[in-house]
Order: sequence, then structure tokens, then C-alpha cells
Amino acid sequence: MRHLILSAAIPALLLGACATAPVATGVDEVVVSTNDSPPPHFPRDLTPAGVAAADDHLALEQVDGAEAMAFVAEENRKSLAALTGDPRYETFRSEAQAILTATDRIPMPSFLGDGIGNFWQDATNPKGVWRRTTLASYRTATPQWETLLDIDALSKAEGKDWVFKGADCLAPDDTRCLINLSDGGKDAVVVREFDLTTKRFVDGGFNLPEGKHRIEWLDRDTLLVATDFGAGTMTESGYPFIVKTLKRGQTLTQATEVYRGEQSDGGYGVSPAVYRDRDGKVSAVIITRPLDTFRSETWRLVDGGPVRLQIPSRVTIYGVIANRLVFGLEEDWNGSIKSFKAGTLVAPDLDSLSFANPSLVFGNMEVGVFTPGPRQAVSDVRVMSDRLVVAYTDNVRGRAAIFRPGGERAWPRRDLNVPDNLAVGLGDSSKSRGEVFVSTQGFLVPPTLSLADADAATLTPLKSAPAKFDASRDVTEQYEATSADGTKIPYFITHPRDMKLDGSNPTIMLGYGGFQISLNPAYKPEMGKLWLERGGVFVQANIRGGGEFGPGWHQAALKENRQRAFDDFAAVARDLEQRGVTSPRRLGIYGRSNGGVLTSVSITQHPELFNAAVIESPLVDMLRYQELPAGASWIGEYGDPRIPSDAAFIARYSAYQQLRPGVGYPRVYLTTNTRDDRVHPGHARKFAARLGDLGYDHLYYEDTAGGHSNDADPVANARRWARHYVYLSQQLMD
Repeated sequence: MRHLILSAAIPALLLGACATAPVATGVDEVVVSTNDSPPPHFPRDLTPAGVAAADDHLALEQVDGAEAMAFVAEENRKSLAALTGDPRYETFRSEAQAILTATDRIPMPSFLGDGIGNFWQDATNPKGVWRRTTLASYRTATPQWETLLDIDALSKAEGKDWVFKGADCLAPDDTRCLINLSDGGKDAVVVREFDLTTKRFVDGGFNLPEGKHRIEWLDRDTLLVATDFGAGTMTESGYPFIVKTLKRGQTLTQATEVYRGEQSDGGYGVSPAVYRDRDGKVSAVIITRPLDTFRSETWRLVDGGPVRLQIPSRVTIYGVIANRLVFGLEEDWNGSIKSFKAGTLVAPDLDSLSFANPSLVFGNMEVGVFTPGPRQAVSDVRVMSDRLVVAYTDNVRGRAAIFRPGGERAWPRRDLNVPDNLAVGLGDSSKSRGEVFVSTQGFLVPPTLSLADADAATLTPLKSAPAKFDASRDVTEQYEATSADGTKIPYFITHPRDMKLDGSNPTIMLGYGGFQISLNPAYKPEMGKLWLERGGVFVQANIRGGGEFGPGWHQAALKENRQRAFDDFAAVARDLEQRGVTSPRRLGIYGRSNGGVLTSVSITQHPELFNAAVIESPLVDMLRYQELPAGASWIGEYGDPRIPSDAAFIARYSAYQQLRPGVGYPRVYLTTNTRDDRVHPGHARKFAARLGDLGYDHLYYEDTAGGHSNDADPVANARRWARHYVYLSQQLMD
């Protein structure tokens, strides 16, 4: 199995500034505080029917509805006039496009048969080409590439807006691949079988219609498929819960069922995974059945039938080594003989996990591989044929080590020599070669790509990206802010060395705070060129809800504790002001997707702290998010608004309902994508409309292609970044 998957894809409240909001005490009752009145559009009751009745912009939830598209057209007209009409726009656009289409970028590699594969986009091929070369050629300054599939040409020939979403090739020879193509950048894809020897789609080969599929090669003529098999085969979130084997030549209706979850399952749909040894032989078939966003059942296919494995419900599975299942614990695993703390990387015997109490049958096998310290967290793992390559963070700084199975002894460890104070990322790996691609980068340090030899524990540099902005005048430092409950919240600040601490510095603060996703140091060339070079300051806040310090850091801000993430973000903003770095007049915030929850709430709870907010592809209406595809898959992160107690704490922060008249909100910039099938565009549309209803100046722009990942076209992406930085410059620098 060889994957090249693009894009990310992807989470009791303190009352804060809106402490006087109504509280649901039952399904049909709302008690209003006598200290204040609710916002004018706040629901009279928090049932789904009550929330819908109070919403005068439901028509904007119709993705291509006439009223919605008329609203988009008018908002786009006004916003483009303000943004693209700015004299800085064309400079920003051309600088961003030069970066995003530069031919001296590192071509990010994947192992592909005996060679190296890469998907490449530039100004000539904005939709991109899938190509390959040899490792020897890749090491050179000018690799000789062979084009496998030209997406620009394919789109033109078929009259489609195809976006390449990755390829899955069958090991060990990688000559047959499943190509994922998205129409306009959606998460949903069509799947076609491709032959690398002929460089053509296979006549009569595997071909699946558009859907959010979960597909694995079982053998050359058989796939494991979880998809839409017809009426009643998808969950409330729009994801599959049935796995079938699909033989070559069969239709989906002829496929044979091997596993079935329940239609009420949450999360992102049942997923099969086929793990192979270095020769391509299947070592295990694992099926994950999500119960909600984070809890899952884990099953193993044995002789064609499913057997449930007795492991915790909150785990991340990385693979199989020497008949051991390698997974990270996201909750404590307590047994009568031995226990493991959340955050630990473990590798128990796979066969023993079928027993009712596997902790009793591990014997003398050392199960625990790596237990991170209190400020550490496992970030990624690659499972090789006889050892593990583990990337982890230490106070949000990257480290890497190699672990080998030690039997009755602890797993012997050898550290990889990676640079200090940078992020460390693991790329594709090859069991047959015993090699892993490793990248390092920092806010001011361009990426370097290296090849790790897992046997020798050595790291050989392959390519270094050239600098895309002048970082000679800047420095990155790490500080801590104190949140409302006393928790220390780390953040990075990149700024001019000679920065005056007089509150005058234009500053952008980035946050996310959800789904156990860590914000690590990263080289952002468009930010450096369009912002840092012009004297701006960039801050990255590592608030709770993320994974920077392991599962506990994430789970501290789940559901009823969501306010902690908002408090953390506000604490960083205040700390910046207290240090003299910036002031509310010069401080702006940016967040997308779940970060859009953060930024929209930050503006409504603390408008006094900020003068700008880029709210991109956001969730905003948190009392109806479960009604908008694929919102119900995130109930494990946010809670379920259909439950009265959950609706009560969600209502206290949901930005769409908490907008009020007569408040000094900054002029915000909302932006999303019509073809976003992960976070519904209705969120951003309705928030913009509500701002307009209340008379607040705002900008709203909706692109018509690209999807949630914004990976359709680097030329279009350059326009996106130019709009962002024009707005931020207007608000914070002018």
C-alpha cells in the first residue's frame, strides 16, 4: 500500500463576556438572567425547532439556492472592490503567486515502486502533474521527471474542474494505483484505477462514483470499500458505516459485506486499513468503527470475519510490526498487571488483543514503547519492518527517535540528530528500503528535506528550500501567558529584533485549539513576504484543545470546557499588550475551520482586544452545526445541541447567536468556499448577514472553487492570500 494523500483534512463553561445569555434548563424552557437581556436574535428556546425559528437566514444554508447566490454575488462585489481595489493588492498577489508557483520549491516526495513520486503545481500547470523519477535523480539539483498524469490536460479533455486528491498504489511494485479526483476541490472524490506501466486509466478497471469513500487494496483484484451503497447505508454525518469487498468486474451492488457498524455511528465513517510487510504480504486487516469524533471500536478481519480487539476507545493506530499493533493512547489503559498513561505509544501482541482482558496475557513482552514527559507529545510514527520512527515535540519543539522491539527488555532507543528549535515532520516511508523522509523547518528557517535510514539512525539531507523572504531582521521567541484558570499557555512570537515595546506593532495572532491538532513552528513564506518584511509581527498561540502537550491538553477544552480555549487565546492577546508588543488597535487574529469558531467567539466575547479578524471557512452557528453536513461528525468535540444541557453551554459562546447591537466589533473579514463540503458555507454567510442586519461594517468573500483545503489552484490561492493581507494591512497598518 502506497498512499499519496494531499491536504490536511481535519473538535462547565466560564461565562466570559456574554455571561448574561439565556440558559436552557429543559427542552422547552429558557431562563433569562435579570442582569441583562439576550441578543435580539437569540432563540426563545434552544430546541432544534426553536433555534431554527429564531434564524431568519436559513435560506443561506442552501448551497446553490437563488437567495444564497444573490447574497454571495452582492457581498463579493462589495468586498472585492474594497480588497482588490486597494493599491497593495496586485503587489501582494504577484508576490504570493511567485512563491506558490516557484520552481525552486522542494518537490515533496513519496516512495513509488523503485522510484520517487511527486505531485507538482506551478503557473504552467496550476492543476498539477503527477510525476516520478529515480531517487538518484531526485537527489540532483535538476531531477529528470516523467509525467504520469497531467490533471490540467485531463480537466480540459473531460470538461471537469478536476482537483487531484492523491493516489493509493498497491505494494510491492506500485504499478496499479487508485486515483482520487475531486470536482472543484470537494472532499468527495471519484476513484479510478490507473496503470503506471501504460500511464493510462485501466479499461474496465475499478471505477467508483463521487463519494466520501474509504478504500484499501486487499489484493490486485480486490478492494475493501466503505462508501454509499444506497439508501440507509450512510450515517447522519454523511459517512459510510459498512465495509465490503469489491472484486474486479463487480458493481457496488454485487460487493460482499464483511463488516457493519450502525447508522447512528458518529465520527468520519468506518475505515478499513490493510497493513503489509516489507514484501507486500498482508500482515493484518484492521477496521476502525468510530462511535463519535474520538471514540472508536477496533476490529480485525480474521479468516474473512471481524473480531473485536480489546483496546481503549481513544487511540491512534499507526501500523503493525512483528505481529504487534502499534498505537498511541489518548486515554489511560488500566489493567490488573500493568497500566499505561494517556499519551504513551504502545505495541502489544496483536493476537492477544482478541482476549477479553489482554493486559493479563502480555506475559513478559514489553508493551510500552515511549512515554512522553509532561511537556512532550508524540506527533507522528512510521512503522518500518523491524523498528519504529517516532517524531515528538518537547515544549512544541521537534525531536525524533528510532525504537526497536526489545522483547522482555525496554525498547532500545536511538535519537535522530535533528536541528534544535524547529518542527520535525515525518513524510512517506518505505519498509522495503528502511527509509523515511524527514522535514525540518521554523518560522524563519526554510524547510530542509532529509532521508532517514532507520537501521543506522542517520539523517542525510536531500534538499533545502531557498529563503522566500528576508528574515535577517527578525527573531522568534517563545513566551507564556497565564489563562483565566492559571494555566500557562505558550506562544511563539516572530518579530523584528529592534521592535519597540510601545504597543505600536501591527500583529497577527494565529490560533486553532481543537481536535488535538498541534500548531508547530512552520515556515510560512507568503506571511513572511507580505507581512514580516513590511514590519509586521506574527504570533502563534498553543492554546488548549490542540495536541501540543498530548491528549490531556486537547481534552481539557472539550464540550462544556470549550471556554478554556477562548480564555487561553484572550490571555495571549492580553499578554502581548502587557509586554508592549502591540495594542488592541494593532492586533488582529486569524483562524480557519475550527479556528473560525475561535476567532468568531473571540470577536463577540472580547471585541475590546482586537481590531481585525480573518474568519475563514468557519463554524459559527454552533447551535445548528450538526444540521449542516458534515457537522454531526464533530459532536465528540463540541457536544450535541439537541441535548438541552449541551445546548445551554454551546449557546453561551455560539457567535451567530451572541452578536449584539451597539458593540464595538472590529470590521471583520469572513471568507469561505461554495464547494466546501467539510464546513458548510452557510456558517460564514449567515454570520455576514447577521452583521449586516445589525449595521456592522464587514467584508465577506466566497470563492466558487477550491473546497475546504484550498488546494485546487496555486494561482487562485495567491489571490486568496493577497485578499487576506490587504485586509490585515488596512486594519492594522493603516
